Amino acid sequence: MAYVSVPKDLSTVKTKVVLNLTKRQLICFSAALAVGLPIFFLTKDSVGTSASSLLMIFSMLPLFMFAIYEKHGQPLEVILRHYIEVRFLNPKQRPYKTDNFYAVLMRQDKLDKEVQHIVEQRKTISPKANKGRTAEN
Repeated sequence: MAYVSVPKDLSTVKTKVVLNLTKRQLICFSAALAVGLPIFFLTKDSVGTSASSLLMIFSMLPLFMFAIYEKHGQPLEVILRHYIEVRFLNPKQRPYKTDNFYAVLMRQDKLDKEVQHIVEQRKTISPKANKGRTAEN
């Protein structure tokens, strides 16, 4: 009887296009072939077969890595982008800054006291001002 293992998390399953390869792998392998073969054939007469095959392998290796390597569900270009952002683009020292809630409460309390003071001043001044205004109306 045939046995087929089915993963529990179906989000990790990738659709295969041709020869049990994903579309990403096909594109990267084709690009590696397009880069590697001309390098081999152009350099084999001048440097020898062994050296030209090593040049071909090292020129194709990055494209193979982009096709195959994946860590925590992220492809290599995403990992490299994150590494470059952290290593070179973001500042080295990132101080820890907080919005102190106690300071916010203290500012609000100070503003409330100012408003209360203004209201109390108006109450002491307003009976005199209101008498003059009510007579005019």
